[in-house]
Amino acid sequence: MKRLLILAAAFVALAAPAVHAQQSVEAQLDALDKRITRLEDANAVEKLQRSYGYFVDKAQWTQLTDLFAKDATLEIGGRGVFIGKPHILDYMHGAFGPDGIKEGQIINHMQFQAIADIDPDGVHAKQRMRAFVMSNGGWGLPLYENEYVKEDGVWKIKTLHGPFTMYTSWDGWAKSATPNTRPDTFGEPPDLPPTVVYLTYPSYYIVPFHYPNPVTGKPWNPGTQQAGAYASPSQVSLDNLRKP
Repeated sequence: MKRLLILAAAFVALAAPAVHAQQSVEAQLDALDKRITRLEDANAVEKLQRSYGYFVDKAQWTQLTDLFAKDATLEIGGRGVFIGKPHILDYMHGAFGPDGIKEGQIINHMQFQAIADIDPDGVHAKQRMRAFVMSNGGWGLPLYENEYVKEDGVWKIKTLHGPFTMYTSWDGWAKSATPNTRPDTFGEPPDLPPTVVYLTYPSYYIVPFHYPNPVTGKPWNPGTQQAGAYASPSQVSLDNLRKP
């Protein structure tokens, strides 16, 4: 009996490292699986936003609207906030007309410099991305800070926020620049007023960063500069073109 107990104790002692090693491998595989999932999610979020730009290019407004979550919001420039997929589609049709590009129409919407971050819960994400817009009306530089949600395993746009930092006619920003758009200069009324009042070039607006400094880990501090979004409402005039 004593001999059996000694043998059993020896077996347990020998088996313990193997069990620990197995648990360690499983933990590493689990961590690797989570990392791969985050990378796949980041790629999916970036592809989702790039698809938005390509649908804009060719006036595919219905397909574009399908990229949004049911209760999504859209805010472009200073035109206010549009809530829900039906009103987002109304906005697109009101701004650009029915689906389909027309002869002589150009609305290229090129997007780049994407920085996507997946939340720890794996179903929410944020992304910063710059765009360069070429249209029949002129040039524009919106800068997106968007939010996304994964619904039934599919990523969708939850909040599209695209402040323009520069808007000008084909004459170019060296000659004239539109300070911003506003709800009363656009046909389709928004559900909510703009979330921020700001001026575009030749003034400036720093769109807040959703991520901290990647080296220091410190969050971005907007400062107290009296320009762009930091100007008081009484200082903001959108009635006339501003020239540098």
